[in-house]
Amino acid sequence: MTSFDTSPQLNVWRALLALAVVFVMLATTGWTAVHSKRGSTALQASLSAWEHGHLHGHRLPDPEAGPSRLTRFFASLSAQDRGRLAHRYPLAVGNMNGAPAELRYQANRIALDQARKADLQRMHDSRLSPGGQQDAGRRMHRYAALMTGDRQILSFDPEGSGRVAEVFGDLSKAQRISVVVPGVDTDLLTFQKTYRPYSAPVGMAQSLYAAEHTASPSTRTAVIAWADYTAPSGLGVDAATAMRAEEGAVRLNALLRGLPGGSPVSLFCHSYGSVVCGVAARSLPHRVADIAVAASPGMRVRNAAHLGTPARVWAMRDATDWIQDVPYLELGGLGHGADPVSSAFGARVLSAQGAKGHAGYFEPGTDSLTNFAEIGVGAYDSVRCAHDDDACRAGLSGTVTAGRA
Repeated sequence: MTSFDTSPQLNVWRALLALAVVFVMLATTGWTAVHSKRGSTALQASLSAWEHGHLHGHRLPDPEAGPSRLTRFFASLSAQDRGRLAHRYPLAVGNMNGAPAELRYQANRIALDQARKADLQRMHDSRLSPGGQQDAGRRMHRYAALMTGDRQILSFDPEGSGRVAEVFGDLSKAQRISVVVPGVDTDLLTFQKTYRPYSAPVGMAQSLYAAEHTASPSTRTAVIAWADYTAPSGLGVDAATAMRAEEGAVRLNALLRGLPGGSPVSLFCHSYGSVVCGVAARSLPHRVADIAVAASPGMRVRNAAHLGTPARVWAMRDATDWIQDVPYLELGGLGHGADPVSSAFGARVLSAQGAKGHAGYFEPGTDSLTNFAEIGVGAYDSVRCAHDDDACRAGLSGTVTAGRA
């Protein structure tokens, strides 16, 4: 699930805010210490192997080097050598910002197959409880699904609840790139859903990709379903604070700086994903033209100007969305600040008519999806504002298809 969902949980929010001092103590002392201890992971092992690896007698570049350095390195290699590295270090290459997108797809297919085989064995491991075997089975089937057809997996990490990102369209040739940033309870198993598909990252991105094609058939677009951060699980301290958002913001900015080309990028941030985008805003690369938030609990600032970004800031909320009842304040690190659709915040407020609730913003036929698509292709004159004063179009002119300096 990509969002907070039931009205009784609002009482939990109020309780969390009322007990701010207690939770801040937990978040800054023992609780953080316990949950921050992690052993070596498969991704870390792959990166370590890369760091000690060689190609034709030469050391491989630092995997933490800037994307431009890694892009130049991979461009200097033959297709055979790139493929060799993908097979030797699949998780490292598959998560390496700066590596060619097609090579990352190839590497992640290899990593997914390795993870699938490992969990296939765990399904029949008698040392595991029945619940553990069932969990292995669910993950195994998810890995297999991510490998089907020509799916383009841009990043993948099986550790913990899992992280993943998928591309729809041709990322390398796109004239406009959109990134969908989802909210709480997003992980490997909830990345795609059969029931209520548009409430999950894959369905959101697929829906937006189709809507963008409808909005501008001649514009080459790509949409990334980005679940490559550890989202909060349910309502609790993680969801009420910025800790997960701060971690996610670093990863989001790393992704954006590693995208190919210079085409404009638009961020579409849902629920807690808008907190991630708010924290990331100040460090966004200049090619990010738009930040559009829906169902936002706040962006960790008092107004849009405090985000510190030249990107256009858009906000929307459907009248039936329960998130409007969450206290829009920040107290002792809890809560996420001002309401992005309030007039005082200063965002461009869009219509979300037809969205129906907290998780319906990417449903086909809604104003919210249509508006997202128009922003995604740069057709700003076509957006549908929430108010008659058209303030959300102020200072805009026509369709933008080129990046900004």
